Amino acid sequence: MTVERHTHRLTGCAPIPLAHYLKALGILRLIAEQADPTAQGWWAGDVFHLRTTLDEPALCRFFLEDYQPTPLVGPWGARSGFFSGAPEKSAREALTAIEQSDQPRLKLFGEAIKAVRQVLVQIKLADKADTPEDKRRLMMQCRAALPDELMPWLDATYMLLDTETKYPPLLGTGGNEGSGSYMSGFAQQVVSVVVQREWDHAVRPALFGLLECRLGSSQTPGHFSPEAAGGANAASSSEGSVTTNPWDYLLLLEGTLLFAAASVRRMEQRGGGMLGYPFCVRPAGVGYASAASSDEANPRAEMWLPLWSSPSTVRELSALFSEGRAQVGGRPARNGVDFARALAGLGTDRGIDEFQRYAFQQRNGQSYFAVPLGRFKVEPQPQINLLADPQLDAWLDSFRRAATSDLAPSRAQRALRRLESAILDLCQHKGPARLQAVLIALGEAEAVLSQSAKWRVNAYQRPVPLLSSNWLTDCDDGSSEFRLAASLAGMYSPTVGNFRQHMELVVVKGRSSEGRSQWVEWAEDSSAACNLVWNSGDLADNLIAVLQRRVIEAVRCGERADDGTPVFPGASILPASLDDVGAFLRGETNDERISLLTRGLTLLNWGKVRQEQVVNQLQRGSNEQIPDATFSLLKLCFTPLPVRGVYVKLEPRIARLIAGGRSADATMHASRRLVGSCLSPAVRIAHCSADSARRVAAALVFPLSWSDIDTMATSVLQATE
Repeated sequence: MTVERHTHRLTGCAPIPLAHYLKALGILRLIAEQADPTAQGWWAGDVFHLRTTLDEPALCRFFLEDYQPTPLVGPWGARSGFFSGAPEKSAREALTAIEQSDQPRLKLFGEAIKAVRQVLVQIKLADKADTPEDKRRLMMQCRAALPDELMPWLDATYMLLDTETKYPPLLGTGGNEGSGSYMSGFAQQVVSVVVQREWDHAVRPALFGLLECRLGSSQTPGHFSPEAAGGANAASSSEGSVTTNPWDYLLLLEGTLLFAAASVRRMEQRGGGMLGYPFCVRPAGVGYASAASSDEANPRAEMWLPLWSSPSTVRELSALFSEGRAQVGGRPARNGVDFARALAGLGTDRGIDEFQRYAFQQRNGQSYFAVPLGRFKVEPQPQINLLADPQLDAWLDSFRRAATSDLAPSRAQRALRRLESAILDLCQHKGPARLQAVLIALGEAEAVLSQSAKWRVNAYQRPVPLLSSNWLTDCDDGSSEFRLAASLAGMYSPTVGNFRQHMELVVVKGRSSEGRSQWVEWAEDSSAACNLVWNSGDLADNLIAVLQRRVIEAVRCGERADDGTPVFPGASILPASLDDVGAFLRGETNDERISLLTRGLTLLNWGKVRQEQVVNQLQRGSNEQIPDATFSLLKLCFTPLPVRGVYVKLEPRIARLIAGGRSADATMHASRRLVGSCLSPAVRIAHCSADSARRVAAALVFPLSWSDIDTMATSVLQATE
């Protein structure tokens, strides 16, 4: 015989606030354990759905007449009800009423209360445990002597490690919140709901979100429902009153039992065990409107609560929550950014569609509230795997620790926030623009390290490790700015070095696949300090500084072509196109973006850029427009490539002239230099404004390919017979 099953749309259960999420778990757990073992639950359209053999009247009747409250007791907390004194009165009276009740469904609760009283007699504790030692001794005895039925609640409220006691964030400090007690509130609501039956009319609103009168209980919801906690601005009046449906309060606390703490030992770490808790990580103060670094100083963590669309039983959910940890690069996720990376990098095979992110933050004075921080879809974002490189992952962790320390400069904290915000954005949205933002933020973080030498050394910070060449293709958005930046970042000369040295005090050891980067301090290498010419100013000014510096280094180090001719060290694995350079000369590019992208792209391991990546990039830029004669004449004198089979000797004076805005003098000397190299310029002198001349000087740094050099030679040199 087929048993009819009913699907209930419980509109009183939603992912926000946390109280309503936990209420959904509590309803499913109680139905499965006490009425219908085959019950299933899932989320759809931000509403919890319950499938069970109980129809709607039977579902309401179960809670009103058959529901057996789980014994939630804790003699270690404030207002526990097990001791004398005025603050204990309400809780004490509630426990007595439950203990003396003759209702069968309160039998287990009454036995649990008696068991706790016996524990207190055994350890001779007549008053509340005030010292940490007495409290820990009481907690140990509770675990040893209380019935097995109470163990899930004890697991949800505290965990005894080797030398300390840890409290999962979901239930405050061992089931207490400030001077209040969730256990005391639970007992009092059990009396009003089950013993006195004062709130029968509130069951349907709790389940189906219906509005009815007389739902204003004075029970505070704690941190689970901030808008129902009362206080300033909690209602349309200046002071909102506490309004809690008692059934909401009971059911949300019943839902917390699906969470269980576990003492885990990280084999890669020394020391005692550390608390593990389902989907729980350290707070990260990024990714939401009110984000602030001070949020990370709170002792409580943040939780990522799963939302699943496939009907699941309590047993399946218990397995899901017991495994509730995320992995990043083979290690557990440590904070909110790590958790987002884990979701974007691997997704999940557990049927989870989304996660609702919560943080327990101090608001309204010293009170903690479960603040929703956003919804994250479980959708693989392959680009996030670029951060999974072990060296880069270790650097990110190290930089985070250093930038959040008390000694870190404020600019380091800002750089960290920009970096982690960009990573979170990438976790949720695909596309080269999001990955570029991460790359730019990495470059800005390294700039902070380079500029803060004393702090960097004291914090043991290394440069950003060489990034995978895959960043090049995945960041490519097809823009002129990206191609121009890539041409600069890919610049390299065995004699003079790469472009990164002009932006940071970093020298890359070699160009092999095993290349490593390390800091070069000012005192250790004066030439490294001289090569650092990039600043926060205008792009054109910075490029001119690079032009002049590379000219000086070429003369000093003896940069030579194959035939021994001194040449400009301006070759790149990824040359720019004439169209892109022309756009720069005309001022049509976003110079700030070129600067930011160049700093980020210099972090790549250019020694491992594959030839097919270069070919693909070269196909993106066309050469339909040839720059004017001023640039063409000068560029032929600032290239390491042969011009019509002849290497043009480097003339440092030309760089100084064009940088000074003297275009006529610069092009005249360039023409003479070309003639001296057995080439015949069709144009001997070209004029432009001083501002345009400086733009031309800056553009001379952009590397060009052999075919582009030949194209410009055809435009400004006389034809050969």
